[in-house]
Amino acid sequence: MRTIDNINDLNKSDFLSIFGNVFEKTESVALETFELKPFKDFNDIILKMLNIYEAYKKDKILEILNSHPELAVAKKLTSESKSEQASAKLNKCSNDEYEEFKKLNLEYKKKFNFPFIIAVKGKNKNEILNNFRQRILNDVEIEFLEAKKQVKKIASFRLNEISSK
Repeated sequence: MRTIDNINDLNKSDFLSIFGNVFEKTESVALETFELKPFKDFNDIILKMLNIYEAYKKDKILEILNSHPELAVAKKLTSESKSEQASAKLNKCSNDEYEEFKKLNLEYKKKFNFPFIIAVKGKNKNEILNNFRQRILNDVEIEFLEAKKQVKKIASFRLNEISSK
């Protein structure tokens, strides 16, 4: 388990290797957080990272949303996304499930201009598909806020996982 002193002693490169993908393929949050050292404790890191994300303007949030992979069909996943999607068995879809995910991903991206994002940890394929079917009916502003909230949940899960190592 890393201590806060270990984390405060990390150089930028090592800090990014640990925290750089908390927000999918977006190192900017980790870079800005690194500049706020020293940290009091791990909760201080979590709070600072989430506050940086929350303070971003809409265009930066959209950039982060668009860094996320499509569910069940993306070929190149980060190790975090691969593990998260596998935990929900999205890598074991039937042909019908796969086709529905493919169709929903396409329709969703066309409607909202970013991929469907949901914190899959603790959920199964059916819950995710049902959530997908419901959320695709939302209007753009409501769905933007929901996707932003889901990214924050994913980041929190990832930070908690890092803190337990």
